[in-house]
Amino acid sequence: MQQEVPISVIIPAFNEEKYIGDVLESLQKQTFKDFEIIVSDNDSTDKTKEISSRFPRVRVVTEKRRGISRNRNTGARAARGRLLVFLDADTVPSEHLLEAYERSMRDDGVVAATGPIYPLEKTSRRVSLGFKFVSVLFVKSSILLGRPSVVGLNFAVKKSAFDKIGGFNEDYATYEDWDLSLRLRKHGRIKYVDDAVVHTSTRRINAWGVSGFFGYHVGNIARYHLLKKPKEHYEPIR
Repeated sequence: MQQEVPISVIIPAFNEEKYIGDVLESLQKQTFKDFEIIVSDNDSTDKTKEISSRFPRVRVVTEKRRGISRNRNTGARAARGRLLVFLDADTVPSEHLLEAYERSMRDDGVVAATGPIYPLEKTSRRVSLGFKFVSVLFVKSSILLGRPSVVGLNFAVKKSAFDKIGGFNEDYATYEDWDLSLRLRKHGRIKYVDDAVVHTSTRRINAWGVSGFFGYHVGNIARYHLLKKPKEHYEPIR
């Protein structure tokens, strides 16, 4: 039986050779030291697995079936941590991220937590304000109103609670993160942690445009709440 660790960082990845090295390098600089990293590779055809394997603390697991929910769940099943921290492969954590999450989750009543998401690249004021509105104001408000809508690229959850609800819904190709947080609220509080900061790539906004990006997600919110059927396709941007 593998020895338990305080934190498992789970990074789903598919053809992320351009970004994964920067993310893993940043994780080596964390102020909290007792953790493992699991790169859950979605059968990449580039050098994602090769690059990932070069870093300390990293285990690479493979999920051949396409889908972010399946890939995150595969990483979670391999995890030895009491706390699961989910990042995306293009999302660079601040050096205090794991320390902030570990401290916030000492409360027995808290089952999950999230924090601010800011642009990784230099971008327009409009895009920067959009990030602040969604990842700070909107997410904080959703938690306060009892309808938590957290973003899966910066998310921590106690493994016991994650396992209890069966992890991410693998029938969902999108909105799987918000669906998970809505199910978790029945088992404890979800907390917003201001110090749990990450910076994520703006590549999708650059490809789709600001209007296209936010239009897609606003429409998907409506589909989920009205039809219980979020969109089934999320175009890979590499």
